[in-house]
Amino acid sequence: MKSASAGDNRTWLVAWALLLPSLVFLGALFAGPLLWSLAGSLGLDQGLAGFTLEHYVQIFTHPALRSGLLVSIYYGIAPVAVTLVLSIGLALLLRRHFRGRAWFNGLYKIPMAVPGIIAALVVMTLAERGGFLDRLAAPLGLALPRLVRDPWGVGVVLTSVWKQLPFMTLVITGAFAAIPQEVSHAARTLGAGRWRTLLWVELPMALPGISAAVLLTFIGTMGSFAIPDLVGPPSPRPLAVHMYAEFGSGHLPLVYAIGMLLSAFAVAVLLGYYALSARAARLLGGSALKDNHE
Repeated sequence: MKSASAGDNRTWLVAWALLLPSLVFLGALFAGPLLWSLAGSLGLDQGLAGFTLEHYVQIFTHPALRSGLLVSIYYGIAPVAVTLVLSIGLALLLRRHFRGRAWFNGLYKIPMAVPGIIAALVVMTLAERGGFLDRLAAPLGLALPRLVRDPWGVGVVLTSVWKQLPFMTLVITGAFAAIPQEVSHAARTLGAGRWRTLLWVELPMALPGISAAVLLTFIGTMGSFAIPDLVGPPSPRPLAVHMYAEFGSGHLPLVYAIGMLLSAFAVAVLLGYYALSARAARLLGGSALKDNHE
């Protein structure tokens, strides 16, 4: 018994020794800056006497920052909603075999290799007033809608969709590919049509992968800086753009507070993802248990 206990202790020591470099790395590059930002947002970077919630209150009371928060949420949700619909359609299309499928499978991934600032510059070159598309439409007597710096941020949404579409499609395609074909065949055999099988069988089973793609895309679009700064309207600006402006002005506590607020939104979405995934797993597990019982 003693030798077995000693062996277990050595195993734990080896496991901790292997984990220690990773823990130190995460602490130095993630937990440390996060705690420093939290302390700075509360006015504690210069000592306990400076504790204040003023900078968080300022975000919700200052008109420009309050509007920036709403715009950040809008730039997070709107591209995700459009990208989700397009990605599910692309994922279903890529499951089929058609001529040129290999070329298409490679071409739609190109935006993944394009930085966000380059994507914004491309949209500005093409869709700006007097840009390439405007000059093409002018001889035809057509007036293109304003997409760059338009009041509704349509250019920002479209640019974000173009940039995030390949990533979300890859994740959702993998989620659909993980569904056993026997499940879909069984549903079709039992009388479910193609759309009913998709809505009631395949989409629920692919929900964990779909929600993960939505989560990661939302975090990326909500905290984006280059695309809203170059393509978005001059006012209101999202919080990421305000962070840059406040940093240039030397208002570091407010910068820390904005960063912590954006991080809090990301954590809230992450917790929602875990809750949704757990609920989906329980529902699917309960359905499978019921079917086996029957």
